[in-house]
Amino acid sequence: MIDAGSREFWRATLALCLGSFMIFANVYVTQPLLPTLAEAFEISELQASMSLTVTTLTLGLSLLVYGPLSDVVGRKSVMVTSMVGAVLTTFLLSYVSNYDQLLLLRALQGFCLGGLPAIAVAYMGDEFRNKAMVLAVGLYISGNSLGGIGGRLIGGLAAQWLGWEHVFGVMAVMSLALLAIFVWLLPRSQHFAPRPLCMRALATPLMGHMRNPLLLIAYIIGGLNMLIFVNQYSFITFVLAEAPYSLSSGWLGMLFLTYLSGTIGSSIAGRVAQRVAQPIIMLVGIGILMTGTLVTLLPGITAILMGFLLNALGFFVAHSAASSWVSHRASVAKASASSLYLVFYYLGSSLGSFYLQPFWQWAGWQGVVVGSLVVLSLSLFAVCLLRVVSAQQRAASHTALV
Repeated sequence: MIDAGSREFWRATLALCLGSFMIFANVYVTQPLLPTLAEAFEISELQASMSLTVTTLTLGLSLLVYGPLSDVVGRKSVMVTSMVGAVLTTFLLSYVSNYDQLLLLRALQGFCLGGLPAIAVAYMGDEFRNKAMVLAVGLYISGNSLGGIGGRLIGGLAAQWLGWEHVFGVMAVMSLALLAIFVWLLPRSQHFAPRPLCMRALATPLMGHMRNPLLLIAYIIGGLNMLIFVNQYSFITFVLAEAPYSLSSGWLGMLFLTYLSGTIGSSIAGRVAQRVAQPIIMLVGIGILMTGTLVTLLPGITAILMGFLLNALGFFVAHSAASSWVSHRASVAKASASSLYLVFYYLGSSLGSFYLQPFWQWAGWQGVVVGSLVVLSLSLFAVCLLRVVSAQQRAASHTALV
């Protein structure tokens, strides 16, 4: 088993962090390009946002495929194969001639990109000692967030300097380099034990999680929050691309640096959770997200930036608490419980543009704010319901013991 601080630990952790950066950079590379794509292909805002929606949707669904597959054929081989597919689809994206081709390839790319997120933690669980795994998971998650920020920055700047047509070529070259480093650095599995593929054995814990109200409500909370948070960024790019701001794609990419407040929020939530109940942390996080959404209504780009800094802080506080709740409340099959949370998470990301589009057409950004507050109010209600159900189950358990 790999010990914390050993040479193998740093090789494996660096490989997984770089792989994670590659994955999420490719997922979010089109988000700062939405106004550019809408203009280039003469399509609506909703159609342009589909370039992100189809990728997160197929990525989310793929999580239910790669995890069980890796239990049968191995961790590293599945991760590498899926990443090769992602690199190939990224290269093909640089040659698209129409928007339908772009969407088809983005959907295929999303499915390929799901391999590493579905398996990375399972690989660490197989190969790392407990102390080493705790440290490695924290570093790996930072790779996720940095990849999301980096992909948006690269997409925006590459489009500004080279034109959007060359963005995917730049991403393909970068992805190929990171894939080569990943394959070289990541140690071969030493403790993996293959298991036979049994669909019934896979489906049983998933259905059990869906019937557990303490998990199902947390899944819904995560999905609702993600539905609003990530898609607000998509619609604000159209606001900032028009007068009076008229920001270029490079400056739009800079907007996503506001995600960094979310890194701070996750760290804070982890420490506070040792003393405060997780549903309380979720309530606080959603409250901050609602406050930030309202701040964006104030005039000026400074207010928009402050609003999105608050949004990222609040979202990641709530997300950290919700995902941790799922991990602690799942009594069996914790990996499949966490995978289901991510499925709801990415499903929310995929559906958000469809939900917010009518509000955008009705009243522009003010309409998006109204639609956001409606969903976030439902999320607050769901957290309150989670507290009630949790209290009822604790009371019932105490009564049974007595």
